[in-house]
Amino acid sequence: MASELAHGQQDQRTPRQRPDRPRSPQERQEPSARSATHDVTNQAPPLTPYDASEDAALLEGLRREGAAWAEEGVRRLGLRAGSAEAQEWAEQANRHEPELRTHDRYGNRIDEVDFHPAWHHLLRTAVAEGLAGAPWADERPGAHVARTASGLVWGHTDAGHGCPTSMTYAAVPALRAQPDLAAVYEPLLTSRVYEPGLRVPTGKPGLLAGMGMTEKQGGSDVRTNTTAATPTAEPGVYTLRGHKWFTSAPMCDVFLVLAQAPGGLSCFLVPRVLPDGSRNAFRIQRLKDKLGNRSNASSEPEFDGTVAWLVGPEGRGVKTIIEMVNCTRLDCVMMSAALMRKTLVEAGHHALHRRAFGARLADQPLMRNVLADLALESEAATTLTLRLAGAADRAVRGEGGGLTESETAFRRIATAAGKYWVTKRGPAFTAEALECLGGNGYVEESGMPRHYREAPLLSIWEGSGNVNALDVLRALGREHGAAEALFAELALARGADARLDAAVTRLENGLGEASPVGARRLVELMALALQASLLVRHAPPAVADAFCATRLGGDWGHAFGTLTDSADLGAILGRALPGLG
Repeated sequence: MASELAHGQQDQRTPRQRPDRPRSPQERQEPSARSATHDVTNQAPPLTPYDASEDAALLEGLRREGAAWAEEGVRRLGLRAGSAEAQEWAEQANRHEPELRTHDRYGNRIDEVDFHPAWHHLLRTAVAEGLAGAPWADERPGAHVARTASGLVWGHTDAGHGCPTSMTYAAVPALRAQPDLAAVYEPLLTSRVYEPGLRVPTGKPGLLAGMGMTEKQGGSDVRTNTTAATPTAEPGVYTLRGHKWFTSAPMCDVFLVLAQAPGGLSCFLVPRVLPDGSRNAFRIQRLKDKLGNRSNASSEPEFDGTVAWLVGPEGRGVKTIIEMVNCTRLDCVMMSAALMRKTLVEAGHHALHRRAFGARLADQPLMRNVLADLALESEAATTLTLRLAGAADRAVRGEGGGLTESETAFRRIATAAGKYWVTKRGPAFTAEALECLGGNGYVEESGMPRHYREAPLLSIWEGSGNVNALDVLRALGREHGAAEALFAELALARGADARLDAAVTRLENGLGEASPVGARRLVELMALALQASLLVRHAPPAVADAFCATRLGGDWGHAFGTLTDSADLGAILGRALPGLG
């Protein structure tokens, strides 16, 4: 203060700093009033912790498809997935992206990728919960359904680490084409222990598997692969030379790789570390800079004298690896459904706590229409996913005689159709859910942009839309019993809804005129009819009626939120998001 200044000293303080100056009206306000602009109002509280398994469609499908015994575990995992800790792991794993280290400090080639600890936390949980190869070692009926249901809830965290668990799950049936290799590696691929780091595979308690199929000149057209496999003097052992274009999760322990052997395109097992402890030639040229899926490393490895073991006969590489493709396609459908459910939950939570124009968003009629429309799409995706998982479980067990044959045929055609349609719906769905949060959803902190960037990958991975649509036509023409199995499934709902019956008739008529040009149109109708059939049989009437009216009856617009006034929004929302009913 001025009284504290030394005698004769000039006051150096600015006028604003002097207490004896007149104060403005704003400064005369109480401190609480002056800070009012920083008070946070009308913002939703954090969603976490929440229960990712609180989904009637998921739990009902789990029981219906033969895995009721797994419900307690799925519920437990749902609580963990929605915990603040697991959600933070997901955010950190994507914020701190993998880093490639081609050489160590001494100049030795190491080709390693460093991950944030959060990545390892996510993977350790996923493997322990049976999301990798565990179902193949589980004799309980419904084990593959239980895995899919667990993936639907654990998918509320991060999608990137689902890549190595999916490939590990899918590698087991392909590896069985070579029984001597399966005897060594299958117990490790079906383990529930995750141990990162490159070591001799047989010395680890559990393994992860990847796959290297696509090359720069061909992509999905793997028959154009140029990677060459040369036999060695040791039976079944080859050396590879070539360059793969998109090999994800390069820190997996072993890879299934396609290469051209003397007898044609063949499948090989490639370990990162050889039995003598030396590094196999697996030179990572670069990591892809991707739109999404950024927690996961996707790489371009070069093979040059890379040691590999033949899996299945020479020249039968595609046939050997096709079961792997069926499994990973199921996981694409699963992850799309998980992203839909996750973003729907986020949108519903925001609408429940945000007010606009004098009422909660959740009570605004048009927002309720949007959320109810999204809920229909989410339930249809989840229900179809679990039906496909049930078919997979029954088909791979082979215990049901004629039923197994029918389920095998149904799985073959329905998985390709589901992969085409559900993954196609993902980007539009996540964009609409993001929009429900407005500007709040457009910022990275909300997590919604990460989900939005993730969605397109699932339509691209394991064959883009055209590949899957054409694969459905191929199955109809070449796979014995595929069409019969499809229509037998649809017949289970015959007479329950006139719009569904009409769609099935259109589908039957369309098969006779099926052509590559119209493949997408045909497969879209096939997937919608399958979803409607399942909802008519298993969902509440309000859900089934609204779905059939819009997706099959034409009483719908071109965007979400265009349900008719007759739709029972309260019943639909009450089922999907109980707080909004």
